[in-house]
Amino acid sequence: MKRIVLFCAGGMSTGLLVNNMRKAAANLDEEYSIDAYGLSEVDNYGPEADVILVGPQVRYAVDNIKAKFPNKPIESIDVRTYGMMKGDVVLATARKLLGEE
Repeated sequence: MKRIVLFCAGGMSTGLLVNNMRKAAANLDEEYSIDAYGLSEVDNYGPEADVILVGPQVRYAVDNIKAKFPNKPIESIDVRTYGMMKGDVVLATARKLLGEE
């Protein structure tokens, strides 16, 4: 199982995105664990992630997160994709970072 972790400002709207990502993942052969946490939890949940996605509202933290986890794929979520809650697109981004697409 691959672990996809999203970090955002507080976790509220990202929770909706996670639900959409889980729905999209249900149609795939690979199993994914997809969770969202506030940015303050990066030290607790970043180490166990296979890929880290960062909400657009905290994209300023991407370089800092990359410095903490230099061997993990890390990327900011596109603001339009995030705003439209396109879980399938964000999941495809995570899968690409994992080398699965």
